[in-house]
Amino acid sequence: MRLDGKTAIVTGGAMGIGQAIARGYAAEGASVVIADLKGAEGAAGELTRGGATALGVDADVTSERDMHAMVEAAVDAFGGVDVLVNNAGIYASLTPGPFEDIDAEEWRQVMDANVLGPFLAARAVVPAMRRAGGGRIINMASGTPFKGVPYLLHYTSSKGAVVAFTRALAKELGGDDVLVNAIAPGFTLSDGVEANPVQIEKLRDISRSARTLQRDQFPEDIVGAAIFFASDDSTFITGQSLLVDGGAYFN
Repeated sequence: MRLDGKTAIVTGGAMGIGQAIARGYAAEGASVVIADLKGAEGAAGELTRGGATALGVDADVTSERDMHAMVEAAVDAFGGVDVLVNNAGIYASLTPGPFEDIDAEEWRQVMDANVLGPFLAARAVVPAMRRAGGGRIINMASGTPFKGVPYLLHYTSSKGAVVAFTRALAKELGGDDVLVNAIAPGFTLSDGVEANPVQIEKLRDISRSARTLQRDQFPEDIVGAAIFFASDDSTFITGQSLLVDGGAYFN
């Protein structure tokens, strides 16, 4: 029960990595707010039926109004926000290919979800964390910018921005005792990825063979790192990016 008494918001928490983190937080005693474009209430209801305390909020991370409403709902329901997990983003629907084939609209969509989204969510939640005397922001980055993965230039660039965002925001919020860290997963067999046969065909085998631990990666493999950064085990760690990829890249 390392998160007993804490309230955590998980964006994109209705499925995949976000859902696994939400379940992990609930198992550790946290009250969990699941925010997503769809399915948030259903995912929260599943946790509630299992004995956890959870709330589902329909929200678009690219909407400033939605992010403020998300935080207000968490504060109204649970009295504050201790942890924000910026997990929502665009990846599973993307088709790997040359950068010349990426049109400007798709580039903007990826940047809005993956970079603007964490910014808006952080800006909405930090006042509540300051009032409480501190908090945790955990950003979902990726191993791709560390390795320079080709054929997903917009995604790789967006996650490189998340790493930089994490470092700079950690500097700004250190005096408020708001710790900001990132988790950088490898290629993960989430629900969305498994529904994209092109990604499975092009990325699964090469990702697995590049790992020191040569097996598939699943959303549950990321939960331990998310709990660590949210718990008292990491009270003197900020501005860091932890690669969780089975040893594909050593940082």
